[in-house]
Amino acid sequence: MPPHDPTATIPRPEPATAALPTFTGYRNLLGLVRQLSSLGGCSQPIRLEGQRTEIDAFTGENLRELKSKELPAGHLLVRYGNRRTTRCPSCAELYRQDTYQLIAAGLRGGKNIPEQVATHPRVFATLTAPSYGPVHGRQVNGSARCRCGRTHAKGDPRLGTPLDPERYDYSGAVLWNAHVPALWARFMLHLRRTIAAAAGVPQRLLSRVARVSYAKVAEYQQRGLIHFHAVIRLDGPAGSYSPPPAWATPELLADAVRIAATRADIDGPKINGRTRSFTFGKEIDTRIIRSTAFQGGTTITEGKVAGYVAKYATKGTEAATGTLDHRLKRITDLWFESIPEHAARMIRTAWSLGARDDLKHLNLRKWAHMLGFRGHFSTKTRAYSTTLGALRAARAAWHRRHTPPPSPTTLVLAHWAYDGTGLTPDLERLATLINGGPTRAEAVAAGA
Repeated sequence: MPPHDPTATIPRPEPATAALPTFTGYRNLLGLVRQLSSLGGCSQPIRLEGQRTEIDAFTGENLRELKSKELPAGHLLVRYGNRRTTRCPSCAELYRQDTYQLIAAGLRGGKNIPEQVATHPRVFATLTAPSYGPVHGRQVNGSARCRCGRTHAKGDPRLGTPLDPERYDYSGAVLWNAHVPALWARFMLHLRRTIAAAAGVPQRLLSRVARVSYAKVAEYQQRGLIHFHAVIRLDGPAGSYSPPPAWATPELLADAVRIAATRADIDGPKINGRTRSFTFGKEIDTRIIRSTAFQGGTTITEGKVAGYVAKYATKGTEAATGTLDHRLKRITDLWFESIPEHAARMIRTAWSLGARDDLKHLNLRKWAHMLGFRGHFSTKTRAYSTTLGALRAARAAWHRRHTPPPSPTTLVLAHWAYDGTGLTPDLERLATLINGGPTRAEAVAAGA
């Protein structure tokens, strides 16, 4: 081996300067870094133009003035606040964390919810959609073959797509999504009836002895159909602040959930001479929530439930089916979108059904990009726990405590106008470098 030469220069690859963002056009780079850092990683901030002026109410003197055009980025930037990962990973993560706190507070207390709720009967339920035709699928362990004769790998784009698209009931699938919020309301009606019957109490008097509260999220399956994950809790008449009656057991609640899910049904429209009706699918999963670890796969912990539910709160159709995260103005716009054919057919079906006078109340064209679903992705009863608004108000109050307020004698005049959403590619990359996370495109690709 030749002797080492200490004077030799180690060859280094040339940096790919063409691919790196340049910020030479910004005069105040340090101020730009500060402004982007204040967004907390938001990659799609709302751009505002205008100004804010603080005036001494007694002397009329201008104490402080802020103009958007004089800011380092040329705009006032505020967080986007969208829950979708495809829109902004940072804002979606904040929404997920808030949802986690909301769910967890209803399971173990905190956020002005008493800790005694941890002793109330609690069930984690998953209610799925019925079948509208056979689709490509796989078992959890991936060992069983699909009906097509193959074993699909995880992430196979064929998963969830119909085996025979021409015979798949697309109208039924879209109308299921459109009616599933009403079906959930019918399920809750049957749940209260079932609990009252099991307790030997008239339904109209159930609220005097017990109260049912819940928090749920809607998730798209790969086949494009909604199913629900819900935490359902049985309280005393005053909600979380009162213990449930002695007859209210976790087993009673779990049985009542299963019975109510099988009984819930609603009538739908008449399509092609066939009157539709909608029920939940046969796969109804109810698990009693314990404060301990998994026991034989039948019980689950509070923390795991809260994390599981919160994970799905930031996902929309685009996460499961690869479809759109924005509305369509015209159906012809679909030609310019790169989405799977299964999702495209559901969108076209929703658009076509939306033209019917007897379905106008469903607003199917407005919600075609959601495959017909027009409900909220996360909902809860008032008594379950705190609210997202309360969590955000507490966060805003914390920021106000750490921001010097204007003097009581100061008059604040402000005018801001919306100028757009998002950053230029170089500013988005700089914001990503500042916060150490992936870009929006990288986050979407990682979650695909």
